[in-house]
Amino acid sequence: MTRTLRVDAVLVQAVIAGALSFAHLHDLAAAAGQTGWKAWAYPVSVDLLLVAAWRRLRNDGPSRLAWCWFLIALVASLGANVATAGFLDLQHPPAWLRFGIAGWPALAFLGGTLLAHSPTAPHPAPESKPEPVEHVPAKPESAPEPVPVAEPEPTPALPAAPAPAPASVPAVPAALVDHARKVANNHHARTGTPIDTDTLRARLGVPAPMAAAIAAQLT
Repeated sequence: MTRTLRVDAVLVQAVIAGALSFAHLHDLAAAAGQTGWKAWAYPVSVDLLLVAAWRRLRNDGPSRLAWCWFLIALVASLGANVATAGFLDLQHPPAWLRFGIAGWPALAFLGGTLLAHSPTAPHPAPESKPEPVEHVPAKPESAPEPVPVAEPEPTPALPAAPAPAPASVPAVPAALVDHARKVANNHHARTGTPIDTDTLRARLGVPAPMAAAIAAQLT
């Protein structure tokens, strides 16, 4: 039985992109003064840190630690690809580039150690379902004898509430009655209708009970 070899375009593209990024990191490290096997170790370190952070994200879910080191490795890889495209003079590399290349091993070691040994959030244990309890029918008991209920005694009638006392009518001075009669006559002459209690109270400026008493005397 023979197997057919199928070429995956995505895999081929990934291999080509990885090889180019690997070469750019090597060239950048060599330009910063790292020669021999040291220049080849830099791209390995960057790519391994990128893969370790991505694997942590895939297996344990999103976390600040994994995203932090994933972005650091991605910036290092992307920066090397951009720097070797002519934006930097690799024949005379700047001091900050030498500083970054020299400090990368310690940074990558710290990131790999944290990704490998940091505790992950424990997965919640599956909840155990309670076992069904068999229902045992209760034995029928003999019905109790009915207890005679005593008839309620009649409630005595409550005494009738006393009738409210008639409201006292305020005394109205005769002068106020005469003045009110003039006001009522003027109102009737002007409007053609007798004055009501509210209008009389407003015109005289007296309380409502006194205005009602004056109105009763005017009729």
